[in-house]
Amino acid sequence: MSQTLSPPSPAAPAAAGAPARRARTPLGRKWIAAFFLLPALILLGALVVYPIVWSVIRSLFGPDGFTDFVGLSNYTGIFTDHQTLVAIKNNAIWVVVAPVAATGLGLIFAVLTERIRWGTAFKLVVFMPMAISMLAAGIIFRLVYDQDPGKGVANAVATGVHDTFFKASAYPGAHPRVAGPGSTLTGPVGGPYTGKPVSPGDGPAALALVGVQPNTLTGAAQAAAPGSCPSGALCGTVWLDFQPGGGTPGKIDRGEKALAGVRVEAVRDGRAVATATASKDGTFALPADRIGTSPLQLRLPATNFTAQYAGVNWLGPTLVTWSIIGAYVWMWTGFAMVLIAAGLAGIPRELLEAARVDGAREWQVFRRITVPLLAPVLGVVLVTLVINVLKIFDLVYVIAPGASQQDANVLALQLYLSSFGGGNDQGTGSALAVLLLALVAPVMFLNIKRFRKEKSR
Repeated sequence: MSQTLSPPSPAAPAAAGAPARRARTPLGRKWIAAFFLLPALILLGALVVYPIVWSVIRSLFGPDGFTDFVGLSNYTGIFTDHQTLVAIKNNAIWVVVAPVAATGLGLIFAVLTERIRWGTAFKLVVFMPMAISMLAAGIIFRLVYDQDPGKGVANAVATGVHDTFFKASAYPGAHPRVAGPGSTLTGPVGGPYTGKPVSPGDGPAALALVGVQPNTLTGAAQAAAPGSCPSGALCGTVWLDFQPGGGTPGKIDRGEKALAGVRVEAVRDGRAVATATASKDGTFALPADRIGTSPLQLRLPATNFTAQYAGVNWLGPTLVTWSIIGAYVWMWTGFAMVLIAAGLAGIPRELLEAARVDGAREWQVFRRITVPLLAPVLGVVLVTLVINVLKIFDLVYVIAPGASQQDANVLALQLYLSSFGGGNDQGTGSALAVLLLALVAPVMFLNIKRFRKEKSR
């Protein structure tokens, strides 16, 4: 029995009372997106757009406010002001040195930590400074760079290394006061000190000094005059010519201390012909076979009185910018290392192993494979740090002392000093803000373009 095929029945109508779904139009979706973006847009306008517009307008007026229109005079003024030019020069140094140093060290640490057992712990230690604020880091490095080796770690290390190879003199700052019976010591501050001509056989020479630091005389013996000089020899005493309560200048009094270890030279025609070193009681003797019989002079070389090495003036005018850059690199190397390490994790290991199998050395693998593959990551890190250093302020303001702050000046600091730090010229400060924005904006747009390019791949 045959069956008749009936046409398909139309879709059943919607149940009674059920609401019909309405398709969302693209316009409706845009309004929903705008609604959720509105709070962010309001904050962006209040915290970014409005200050930029206000700064541009304010830069056209003088220090007296909006009643003093000066046009572009503030912009021409900042390029003729010495302090601003120093700030621009220092910013250029920052942009060239700090990002490259931080990125380079981050790359080295990221590559090396892949090969050590405690790589994670090392990364944690290197990254830890990122958890410290710029203000706290500035205070730390202000102490690190302290001139006193007893406080500053940097100078403690510098003086320790220096004193290992170059010993300081025993009597820094010592100098002659009066003439003794055997010689009259004269010379510039710090030596050398030379006496008047004497002849062998004239009797003991008295080389009296003052200005010796008390701590250098701990355990010093009583000064003694030599009993008699050997025939044809020249002898004498070097001592501290100071007696509490008084004494006879130029004469060895009871209780006056010997200056052991002082080097004495016999000079004839400007050349040292013989040398001797003061013994524990301060006496010395120049051999007769070396000094001859004609008159000569006694000289105390300047090496006897050189001051103790006080370290490096890290925060002086010459090194202050480089010292602050060192603090910045200490903080941001961890940031660069972590990002580069993430990039390293994405490099196919087969490429590296294939290069090693083909006979490439580790340096060749690093230079020809690792670095080129990391180029996008290195570019992001470098550009990010360039933007950051263009706005550097905290470290410079905290670390640089008042005496050398102008030598370490940067644009952000000059902006603050012009507007609020005593200059009270918000017109010039606003012009500096616009200049700083003009310097940062191209780098920022380059970074955005790079992000979009990476996203499109």
